Amino acid sequence: MMKKRAFLLIGMVAVFLAGCQWTATEAGEEDTDALQIVTTTTMITDLVEQIGGEHVQVEGLMGPGVDPHGYQATASDVIDMMEADVVVHNGLHLEAQLGEVFSGLDQQGKDVLVLEESIPEENLLASDDSAEAYDPHIWFSVENWKHSAAYITEKLSAIDPEHAEDYRANNERYQKELDKLEAYIAARIEEVPEESRYLITAHDAFHYFGEAFGFDVIGLQGLNTQTEAGTRDVSNLAQFVADHRIKAVFVESSVPTRTIESLQAAVHQRGWEIAIGGELFSDALGDASQNAETYVKMYRSNIDTIVDALK
Repeated sequence: MMKKRAFLLIGMVAVFLAGCQWTATEAGEEDTDALQIVTTTTMITDLVEQIGGEHVQVEGLMGPGVDPHGYQATASDVIDMMEADVVVHNGLHLEAQLGEVFSGLDQQGKDVLVLEESIPEENLLASDDSAEAYDPHIWFSVENWKHSAAYITEKLSAIDPEHAEDYRANNERYQKELDKLEAYIAARIEEVPEESRYLITAHDAFHYFGEAFGFDVIGLQGLNTQTEAGTRDVSNLAQFVADHRIKAVFVESSVPTRTIESLQAAVHQRGWEIAIGGELFSDALGDASQNAETYVKMYRSNIDTIVDALK
């Protein structure tokens, strides 16, 4: 059924690209010389806006708190991607339900940029689920995000050479901002004793963070939020938490809280009280009211939440 739906959407793309599409001007919207770019996740939306600046107009398919693992394209999403000059997505099967749509766009000659291509293979972490697959949560390595920023800069400069100098200047500024973020994370982690550096969440979104900053990261649901944690998973992790006297576990903005609440109850049954240390942003940014509407603000919010709960 899912494949049939994907093929139907691809068929719509092909029809519109063949000449049946409407334009922004026809719809009564203001015409613009800016590159029209459609992105998938909120992290990518922010990244493209940081590099593109005034020369891009970015529309994100997913808003704050939206889980990309299970996101399915609507007909309007497909039209938006078809009409865009550029489409940007994460790759590494993060937006698994959109794979057929991306393939259809690529075959039609659309500029489809994939952040997966920006990451050196040695920087990718293998998935626990398959020796042949990689962890898609590349943005939790600041080093990887620097590579992605450079990749977007290179691609936009090639597509829109007239503004290449501005894209490079924006990238230079953003790289410095990411350097400051990396230093802030490292400094705050020093407040947590090494024996307390355990990060336990609903799903395995934070391994790149753990690898970079020396945390043991454990997620109940594996890499994909579409995988349910079983009773044995909860029981085994509850025993681990109790044995290691871990102070806090964390819920995620894009994942239901029930599995972490079940874990908290199971730990209580083993004679140890564990707090829910706060909400982390994993597969999506927050909004301005949460002071987490950009990648840098999101990461600072996460690290403050983690450190304050575990130190």
